[in-house]
Amino acid sequence: MYQNVTFVSCKYCNCRCIKKGIRNGNQSYQCTSCKKYQKLSYRYNSYGISDELIVRCVKEGLGIRGISRLLRITTNTVIRRIRSIARRINKPPIKLRGIFEVDEMFTFVGEKKRRTCITIAIDRKSGHPIDYYVGPRSKRSLRMVTNTLLVGKAEKIYTDRLGLYRELIPTYIHQTDQYGTNKVERFNLTLRTHLKRLNRRSICFSKSLSMLNCCLAVYFWG
Repeated sequence: MYQNVTFVSCKYCNCRCIKKGIRNGNQSYQCTSCKKYQKLSYRYNSYGISDELIVRCVKEGLGIRGISRLLRITTNTVIRRIRSIARRINKPPIKLRGIFEVDEMFTFVGEKKRRTCITIAIDRKSGHPIDYYVGPRSKRSLRMVTNTLLVGKAEKIYTDRLGLYRELIPTYIHQTDQYGTNKVERFNLTLRTHLKRLNRRSICFSKSLSMLNCCLAVYFWG
């Protein structure tokens, strides 16, 4: 009965697969356990490229077209993969009673005339990013980040002397020392160096707000 049936191992659950039709000119197989389809060979280059490789390319400062040229896949595939990776990323839990630094950096979205602000909060001890928000430098945008720190019952929050912070952070934990934001400012400089879309004095900038958010999430927690 099974003389003409070829069995292969499922790459998802390692169970047996059997032939199940032909798709795009290649033999397709279906797992007898998880029912997922797969092939022994694929015609598209993007199939063999792991998410880890995409993340490494983003973190090393390659733009969308740079990744496309390097990996020999289309720009639409690169955008789709980055967005897929970003959707699966969860922000790390905030450290209770921690000490944090908050600062802003400016970039462009869509065109050079549309300036926007990235507000970033980092853990002062570890230097790791805790939260960020992309939007205009307004009270609402800053509140999106400071509220996260206040929920974590922050012990101290260091910022620059921007007046909006005094309205958002209680005075007993708010610090504006001269060198209080050194670590987050250095982090911002590293971020500009690593992400091509944030480079100063160049023609590079984000074409859309969603891609900027996705690339930041991948860089911070990918």
